Amino acid sequence: MYGMITLLSLSLLALVATGIWLEIHPPAKEPGIQRKWKSLVALNLLLFVGAQIGLLVLGMHDAMAETANAAAGGKEVSLGLGLSLIGIGIPTALATIGAGIAVGPVGAASLAVISEKPELFGRTLIYLGLAEGIAIYGLVVTILMLGKIG
Repeated sequence: MYGMITLLSLSLLALVATGIWLEIHPPAKEPGIQRKWKSLVALNLLLFVGAQIGLLVLGMHDAMAETANAAAGGKEVSLGLGLSLIGIGIPTALATIGAGIAVGPVGAASLAVISEKPELFGRTLIYLGLAEGIAIYGLVVTILMLGKIG
């Protein structure tokens, strides 16, 4: 468990350091160098996601084991329950990020269309609502998962 936490922390620090390095020193346009950076970042992301999944699986197992103890009157939140709550919050976080990524271009395009044809305002609102619905789906999944451990 602590090995995965260490792997997660180191992978996150390496991702941040890689991002800062690439911002300060952009890679050359040569295909070999860009391929090297892509494989390095992909490997780092793979380690990060693997550690997240490992922590989530171990955390959910510990949380399910602790439900019997919690029913006996214990108010203490275990490490497993805390990790499972973080894991349950991940769908909302990712869906919200996805909705933000979707709403940006759709909103910009909507403003461009409305400035040329104001009668299309209703349609653009529908498209923005569809993009924002992604976040609501993530919230619904989180609420359903909370019902499983709560």
